[in-house]
Amino acid sequence: MTSSSNNRFVDNKRRVIEGLRSAASCSTADTISVLSDFVAPTVRAHFFEPINELAGRESLSENFFGALKKSFPDLARAETIVLSGESDGAEMVATTGHYVGTFAHDWLGIPATHKVTQLRFGETHRVEDGLITETWVIIDVIDVLRQAGVALTPPSLGAEGLWLPPGDGSGVDIYSVDSEKGAETLRFSREMQETLMQFDGKSLASMKQERYWSPTFLWFGPGGIGTTRGLQGFQAHHQIPFLIAFPDRRGGQHLIRMGDGMFAVTGGWPSVTATHTGDGWLGLAASGRNVRMRVMDFYRVDRGKIVENWVPLDIVHVLKQIGYDVFERLAHLRGQPRLQLPWEE
Repeated sequence: MTSSSNNRFVDNKRRVIEGLRSAASCSTADTISVLSDFVAPTVRAHFFEPINELAGRESLSENFFGALKKSFPDLARAETIVLSGESDGAEMVATTGHYVGTFAHDWLGIPATHKVTQLRFGETHRVEDGLITETWVIIDVIDVLRQAGVALTPPSLGAEGLWLPPGDGSGVDIYSVDSEKGAETLRFSREMQETLMQFDGKSLASMKQERYWSPTFLWFGPGGIGTTRGLQGFQAHHQIPFLIAFPDRRGGQHLIRMGDGMFAVTGGWPSVTATHTGDGWLGLAASGRNVRMRVMDFYRVDRGKIVENWVPLDIVHVLKQIGYDVFERLAHLRGQPRLQLPWEE
């Protein structure tokens, strides 16, 4: 990695993160001007369900930031992890953290609570000539519903609540990039992921996960799954229900693979494909349907072990694919039921 490349990665990290913070906190009227400093006019934006696809900087300003600020007028943003570097020849910035604000007006049909609400996010941004040209964003809608007191999925088997930042406080440094150490972090994380695909369909031991994880690692899962600690907790609260439901899952379909210091990120749109053939995941019976999972994984590796893993996953999108439309049910419960059969509309 040349010094000029490293400097460019630092510039990308600082420009994107400072820009996103400003876009969150500026007035609605100023949003498009702020975005013009770091977002390309023809940006392609891939969002979580139900927003999904937005095309262009003006649409991003109006339909994401504008709508978010209308619902959370005192909106602010804080990152917990920021990485910058190169993935398959593309310059990328990836981050996870929270938007926070007073939930003053309904958002996506979710009823306002007039209380402080955290909206945790995972993001990946492709950068060309200092501007974001393509972006992928997951906000944990299930967790926002939970904070609003709307229970449209069963309680998480893991712990629910705010995701913690890295335990050593090292997640946000927008003034440096360590690509050399990051390459080793990514290599180790990818090696662990590859062993997940060695599941023999019979025993958890076939994946040989003990060699990769700290005995007390924290796995921060999305709303609907929850947070776990240690390998036994991870297996009990996430891995076993997931493998029963999706025994043929295939991962590694990544649009980003990148390391920066002791952090690494992978993610895809989809990252995992599977068939929903087993019962019990999120309390649902098997649907037999094929699913595509939008997933990002942020890892922290310390002393040769993964100590933390944050996993933004678009649960609402997965549920819709297996026949449960969360937002249709929410609309019905709020007085807007379907009044015609789908094929009559």
